[in-house]
Amino acid sequence: MDLTTIKEVKRPESVDMVAWREGYAWLAGGTWLFSEPQLTIDTLIDLEQLHWPALQISEEGLDIAATCPIVELERFVAPPQWIATSLLNKCCHSFLASFKVLNTATVGGNICMSLPAGPMISLTIALEGIYTLWPREGSPRQIPAVQFVTGNHMNVLQPGELLRSIYLPVTALTRRFAFRRLSSTHFGRSTSLIIGTQDRHKDDLLLTITAATSRPVQLRFDQVPSTHELRSCIETTIPETLYFDDPYGTSAYRRHITYYYAEQIRAELAQKGAWA
Repeated sequence: MDLTTIKEVKRPESVDMVAWREGYAWLAGGTWLFSEPQLTIDTLIDLEQLHWPALQISEEGLDIAATCPIVELERFVAPPQWIATSLLNKCCHSFLASFKVLNTATVGGNICMSLPAGPMISLTIALEGIYTLWPREGSPRQIPAVQFVTGNHMNVLQPGELLRSIYLPVTALTRRFAFRRLSSTHFGRSTSLIIGTQDRHKDDLLLTITAATSRPVQLRFDQVPSTHELRSCIETTIPETLYFDDPYGTSAYRRHITYYYAEQIRAELAQKGAWA
C-alpha cells in the first residue's frame, strides 16, 4: 500500500542521530506498516542501514537483532545441545502470512505489534528471553520478555523507544519442550499457542500461554503439577476477562482449549522416558 502521508524516509547511520518527534515511526520489515493507512505518520526511519547482525551465538546463548528477518530465524542451525531451538521453526510457521511476508517481516516487528497471536512473542517468552530497549533519552534498559506485552496491541514501549535485541539464554535453549497450537487453517492466525519447557535434569515445568489471552501468561512450577493443581493454578491466575475474543475464537472456547492443551503438555513433560 502507498502511504500517502509519508513525506520523508530517513536512513540514519546511528539511532543517536534521530531527534524523535510526533509523526515519526521506525521502519524494519514494514509488513504491517504498509498494510493499512498510517494517518498520524509523516516520516519513516529505516533501520536497515544500521546493519545489526541478525543472529549471534555465544556460550551464554543467542542474541537476536530486532531487525532479524523471520526467514533467517527459521533457517538458523543451532548447536545440537540446544534442543529447544526446534521451537524457532515451529513458531516461524505459526504466522498468518505468505512466504513474501515471512521473507520481509522481522522478529522485532512482530513483537512490537504486540498482538495476542504474535508467535515471536510466544517463542521469546517461552525461552525466557530478555529484551534490550533503547529509549530516546537515557541508558538502554532490559526487561524480561514476559513483561513486555501488556494487552492487545499494547506494550511497555515509550514514545520513540526502540526494541534493539532479544537475548535467549543457553539455560532455556537446552530445555525439553512441548508445543501445542490451534488455528482455523494450517498457516492461519493462532487461536491458542501454548508452550511448556522443562529442565532435562529436573522435574520443573514452565508453561507459557499465548494467543488465547490478551496478554501472555507464564506459570512456573518447581515440580510437574497434578492435573487438578494445574487447572486450579490456571483458574486462579487467568480471569475470564483476560481470554481474548475475536472471529478466530470466542473467549469461552479459548479458555477451554487452554485447559485442554495445558493438560496435554503437563502429561507429555511428565514422561521422562520420552526424551533422551
